[in-house]
Amino acid sequence: MSDTPTIPRSSGSIPRSSSRSKKPKKSQIPYAFVVLAVITLVGILLALQSSQLGFFWVTGCIFGFILQRSRFCFTAAMRDPYLTGGTSLSRAVLIAFAVATLGFAAIKYAFFLRGLPMPGESFVVPISFATIAGAFMFGIGMVIAGGCASGTFMRIGEGFTMQMLAVVFFIIGSFWGARDMGWWTEKFIVHGPRVFLPDVFGWLGAVVVQLVFIAVLYILATKWENRKNEL
Repeated sequence: MSDTPTIPRSSGSIPRSSSRSKKPKKSQIPYAFVVLAVITLVGILLALQSSQLGFFWVTGCIFGFILQRSRFCFTAAMRDPYLTGGTSLSRAVLIAFAVATLGFAAIKYAFFLRGLPMPGESFVVPISFATIAGAFMFGIGMVIAGGCASGTFMRIGEGFTMQMLAVVFFIIGSFWGARDMGWWTEKFIVHGPRVFLPDVFGWLGAVVVQLVFIAVLYILATKWENRKNEL
């Protein structure tokens, strides 16, 4: 057995990784001014061609900014309760549905009272097997891609390359769907019933039924999150 003493390693030695000085983060403010200038220039050019184009550009930029800052995503609202148990986004979506219900009901009812065609009336389409099949395929696709249409475009602005690939297939799927739309309409869609809640419950009843349904979902989402936190 060797009698050579073992020299202990100093406990105060500094790890190599921590001894390296961190590089200061580059300021993003100059890039922000450049982007703002480009957005303003494009908005002016579009407004000179058409005031409607300019309005769409401004509202689109505002909507994209709100989406990015709030991380608002329909995919996460449906996915997070199962993966993480969190329902904050789910409840935010439900609140948005409730506000939209009141706003759109008021707009449509105003047109109804004046005997004018209601906005969005053409979007009351029949419920059929195509609805179920489309919802199923879209649900699988948006979970694999990590976002729905709005979330995908928002993340492209953040530089996510996977979302860029998702948009390519999003466009391919849209063209493919448009190509086969006639077949789906003839075989399934036209045979389904059209459901417009004011025709069933009346205008006030339709609003009450929808708001109650949203409130029930909101309560269930809250209970689900509390239950997951207790486990």
